[in-house]
Amino acid sequence: QVQLVESGGGLVQAGDSLRLSCAASGRTFSSRAMGWFRRAPGKEREFVATINWSGGSVYYGDSVKGRFTISRDNAKNTVYLQMNSLKPEDTAVYYCAQGPAYGLATHISLYDYWGQGTQVTVSF
Repeated sequence: QVQLVESGGGLVQAGDSLRLSCAASGRTFSSRAMGWFRRAPGKEREFVATINWSGGSVYYGDSVKGRFTISRDNAKNTVYLQMNSLKPEDTAVYYCAQGPAYGLATHISLYDYWGQGTQVTVSF
């Protein structure tokens, strides 16, 4: 069983930065891709970023490319999302999820475990 716990969300102003963390339990973390998704009010869950098992490959959604950075520390079973130059449209609940064993994945269906989410609110 895998448990994922996100932290680091909060209320910030446009232009500020936040770093989200996702701590994972279980033995599979270091062998699986990890991803971040978000759901804004009234919208479907959206892909944000993914990182492969070693941290050597990453991929971002178009709306966050150049502003967000995903990273991981396999020794700490933790994946991070550094969010810079935040915009009001980044306001959402952010979720981390465990992905496939090989490569990267952007589709929700390829992720099997999810955290409970952390709220990020960006004001004008």
